[in-house]
Amino acid sequence: MEQPCNTFLRTGMPLPEMSSPEILSPEMQAPEIHQIWQCLHQIADPELPVLSITDLGMIRAVTPMQNGWRVTFTPTYSGCPATEYLINAIQETLTQAGFAPVDIEVNLTPAWTTDWMNADAKQRLREFGIAPPQGLACEKPAELEPILCPRCGSHTTEKISEFGSTACKALYRCQQCLEPFDYFKCI
Repeated sequence: MEQPCNTFLRTGMPLPEMSSPEILSPEMQAPEIHQIWQCLHQIADPELPVLSITDLGMIRAVTPMQNGWRVTFTPTYSGCPATEYLINAIQETLTQAGFAPVDIEVNLTPAWTTDWMNADAKQRLREFGIAPPQGLACEKPAELEPILCPRCGSHTTEKISEFGSTACKALYRCQQCLEPFDYFKCI
């Protein structure tokens, strides 16, 4: 017997049934959850406009409530200056799409990690001129490997600074094409 679809994690996999499944009306089923995910995918990250908040894995869950929806959101770091902007963007986007009321739950545990970025997001970062994270955050030795230049593909690169345009990026230079570039660190 198929379980009701009460909530979806960022991966799209259903969570175990909620403690009060009777709060779900027939119109609050999976198709609307998927529509909400599509709306959230339209919200660009203000620091990386080529990526959406869903590409980055910042949306942890979409859960139907008795009279609306809860969106569980994890900013890229606890002091992220864009947090308030993104909360407002989520609220406004879903309200305009007819999914009000919306409760935004900011969840800082576990902390966001680059491991939550999808493969398409990493490819778009490369095309945008930013070297995407290599390896997994828990495998810090991966940063000892040469960072691939996003412009020419060379492995002969050097770190110029531990910090680039933001704290989550390091500044590198390609020794082949001589272009500087940001590397999105594994965090």
